Amino acid sequence: MYKTLLLLLILTASLFGELRHEYPSQKILDSKIPIIDIRTPAEWVETGIVEDSITIMFWDEKGGYNVEAFLTELNKKVDTKKPFALICRTGSRTSIVADFLAKELSYDVTNILGGIVYLKAMKLKTVPYGKQ
Repeated sequence: MYKTLLLLLILTASLFGELRHEYPSQKILDSKIPIIDIRTPAEWVETGIVEDSITIMFWDEKGGYNVEAFLTELNKKVDTKKPFALICRTGSRTSIVADFLAKELSYDVTNILGGIVYLKAMKLKTVPYGKQ
């Protein structure tokens, strides 16, 4: 009975995604984990983006969103069976989206705490949007 219960717990745990919260670091950038920037195009232009990041807007400038459109783009551009990270301006938006992706879709996702603001404060490299 004990072995059956343990096996059931292990199998159940593997059905859920993993959600990690990490501050931006050179280690994350060097890991080559895909980084999805969910900000708006105006924000990408204003601050630049992480080199090789994938830009997929989640919320528009008016605060509206389309989960289905976001997931369609995400699944086109990222192998969601493997870990990936999300970044926004300060980490507020990504904390919501990352939690949803991990809990509801069982994705292994890292929420980059502090977002692009923290990344730039740490003097980590960004590139102008559209020039990557």
